[in-house]
Amino acid sequence: MALTAHSVTQIDTKASSWGWQLRGACRHVSPETFFHPDGERGTVRRTRDERAKAVCSECPVLRQCRDHVLTVREPFGVWGGMTEVERAAHYLASPPLNPGVAV
Repeated sequence: MALTAHSVTQIDTKASSWGWQLRGACRHVSPETFFHPDGERGTVRRTRDERAKAVCSECPVLRQCRDHVLTVREPFGVWGGMTEVERAAHYLASPPLNPGVAV
């Protein structure tokens, strides 16, 4: 497939819209910090979530990350300083603007 000026512009636009991810503080931390293993509960899970949220609290792209995760409704992990449970509560409190979008 040959690249045209239009396709290069599309690639550049997409790359720049995701470029914030390259500056995320999470890139220097093990993914296990942000994603719980199956069956993790109680104090162990809360402690891991708090460690992840501490990384997020120092992140230069916290706002972009949170906006992204709330838009795409990522179901797993700590993103933008929010746990899965916190995002679920946010979705319930803030129904989608487009009523045709599944919750």
